Amino acid sequence: METVQQIFSYISGLGNYLLIPVMIAIIGLFVRLKPIKSIRAGLTVGIGLVGLDLVLGLVWANISPVVNLLVEKFDLNLTTIDTGWGTAAGLAFSTTIGAFIIPFILLVNIIMLALRATKTMNIDVWNYWHYAFSGATVYLLTNNIIYGFIAATAHCVISLIIADRTAEMVQKEMGLPGISIPQGYAVSTVPVFMALEKLYNLVLPKKAEGSEKSTSSIENNAILSVLKEPIFLGMIIGSLLGFAVGYDVPASLKLGVYMAALLFILPRMIKILMEGLLPISDQTRAFMSKKYAGQQFYIGLDSAVLLGHPTTVAVGLLLIPITLVLSMIIPWNGTLPLGDLAATAFFVSMASVIHKGKFWRTLVSGTVMMVIVLSVATFFAPQLTSFAGSGSITIPEGATQITALSAGNLIALILYGLSSLGIFGVAVVVAGIGGLIYSGRVYLSKKATLNTTEFTTANAKDYVNK
Repeated sequence: METVQQIFSYISGLGNYLLIPVMIAIIGLFVRLKPIKSIRAGLTVGIGLVGLDLVLGLVWANISPVVNLLVEKFDLNLTTIDTGWGTAAGLAFSTTIGAFIIPFILLVNIIMLALRATKTMNIDVWNYWHYAFSGATVYLLTNNIIYGFIAATAHCVISLIIADRTAEMVQKEMGLPGISIPQGYAVSTVPVFMALEKLYNLVLPKKAEGSEKSTSSIENNAILSVLKEPIFLGMIIGSLLGFAVGYDVPASLKLGVYMAALLFILPRMIKILMEGLLPISDQTRAFMSKKYAGQQFYIGLDSAVLLGHPTTVAVGLLLIPITLVLSMIIPWNGTLPLGDLAATAFFVSMASVIHKGKFWRTLVSGTVMMVIVLSVATFFAPQLTSFAGSGSITIPEGATQITALSAGNLIALILYGLSSLGIFGVAVVVAGIGGLIYSGRVYLSKKATLNTTEFTTANAKDYVNK
């Protein structure tokens, strides 16, 4: 058991830089892409991921001091510390469920593909930690490893189903052909954002003529036109954050330049990543059209590929002070946002897609989501603290518990709640898995007859060449 755990800990420890490029290359070889092209595609995707992390590292290096100053300024005395997604992922993988999660989820995914209940092949192996977390919390609650793996299976199946349903929106909004987002946290936000989108449409009914006029007036208004450009938006938001924490004018403007650079460079990194995915996408379509007539497959990727959307990054920056304020005013919250606070863009990555890049809708939805995230992260603090107690994680000074904003996952919470009902709740989860698989088959069979709205690789090539 210990040897198996060490093997899978080693695999998960490789990280996205190595693991995802290798998976991309293997998929290329599997669909009969030439070895050199497969390796090149994998390396290019790896370079895109490195670029993404370098740019996000720029945010962390410059936002972390701002976050610390904001915490001091607001005098937050919360005793559950957000130690960040890295800690949560490491702890989830270190559990009994986590030791087997990689081969287990791959098997579940393959079975779903064989049953034609999904089109997504989730190669985002590192983010399997979300499934491990759901399974591990249920195992901790019930002391039944079978129940734990059932919960992990349910989270995986839900992720694949939602990834299929949102794939076209992602592809069209982001210009990313042949991909979907099954990431364990991102999919949990989709029902909330979809419900809010319907609410916005009811409260703010569409007016075709009015919207055309307003768009035209924005384009003709010099000030509003400038604010629409990501680099100016980044400069303004960064500078305001600097002034808010007491930076002097040069330091605030410097922070603004860094944020402008972030909004300008991120889309370029996404284009590099796309360059690697295009040959895989083309070849996969050709291969599957021969082997499985009319059937298409998506490559499931991390929600990090959505961060190239300027609305996502802009709203993510604004959510930093908003989340700190929320942590103070939510009566039941016990979490001090810290480790994941610089990564707030991830929490609204699907909102920008679902709201089609509309800034105010995304900001309101993001605020609602952060209320949920803080609440669920506080709820799961005892579980994460228990995982840490059995490992080598040290509880930060002044804290009684640890958690992570990225553990504020509604799917994990629902599965945990159902499992607390014992055999009845587990039976509901099992029935739900069966129902989701059936609904996935029905949805895809209907979709196969209406395959005229897929985002094509030709569109993507135009996007890359812009």
